[in-house]
Amino acid sequence: MSDPETESKNVKGQMLPGIAGICIFMILMTTANVYASLAGVYGRGVAKYAILTLCTLLATGIFGLLRLAKWGWALVTAGCLLLAAGYFYAYARIHTGFFLVQGLFSLLFFLYLSRPETRERLL
Repeated sequence: MSDPETESKNVKGQMLPGIAGICIFMILMTTANVYASLAGVYGRGVAKYAILTLCTLLATGIFGLLRLAKWGWALVTAGCLLLAAGYFYAYARIHTGFFLVQGLFSLLFFLYLSRPETRERLL
């Protein structure tokens, strides 16, 4: 019979496939938002620099999460929640289904990352 303490120690530091998938998706979304911001989609004012700052923090968090760092998990979890809120706001303003689908994906990623089974894998 195995000891639960040794099982939890063996689980630490092992990457879940969901974490890797979320990181791939989030780096693609971050890259798309940076490109859109530099192309002037968000305007030339404060919004452009706010989006670039958030994307920089999210990209840093993604690489931290790939190393299974707790600070990376915190940044990506907050980024998922902020992206979901932004997409839901855009859907409320424009009523385009794409924003609703993206918001639901981001919310689903937030809920996956906040599970205890996911958090116990972090170093």
